[in-house]
Amino acid sequence: MGRLPTEVVNSPFEAAIAALDQIPGIGRRAAEEVLAEIVTDMSCFPSHRHLASWAKVCPGNNQSGGKRRSGYSGKGNRWLKSAFVDSAWCASRARNSYFSALYHRLAARRGEKRAQLAVAHSLLVTIYHVLRGDTTYQDLGATYFDERDRTLIERRAVRNLERLGYRVAPERAA
Repeated sequence: MGRLPTEVVNSPFEAAIAALDQIPGIGRRAAEEVLAEIVTDMSCFPSHRHLASWAKVCPGNNQSGGKRRSGYSGKGNRWLKSAFVDSAWCASRARNSYFSALYHRLAARRGEKRAQLAVAHSLLVTIYHVLRGDTTYQDLGATYFDERDRTLIERRAVRNLERLGYRVAPERAA
């Protein structure tokens, strides 16, 4: 027996696939893999945290006596996790996107693998809200973190220049 065309098989999910295809790093194939595992009904997950924990695309938390131990996220749905990690890798390479800025911001401090899992977690949270019908995807942009902490970045830059021996008075451009 021959294979059915993907248009016929995925016809009930076309709207969801089209909505997920808007997200950087999530192509049609990745959207199909995600929908095959979690389906479009998000009512079984009370929040995005429950979905991330079920998929094990969340940070591990192992503390005892105030001492932090392993941050291993654990074993979960391996197909879903691998789809998200692959998509996170693609999303981190997209130019001028929020996911790229998140990846580069975290990779400098925590390393590439942990940054990749953090981007995968952020993708999962985004997909949860898109599938739940709360919102459509809108990219926050590559300058999101800079705009959010504008005064902090300004003070840090002034302080670094003063350490080098310059006298600086920041002034906004018109």
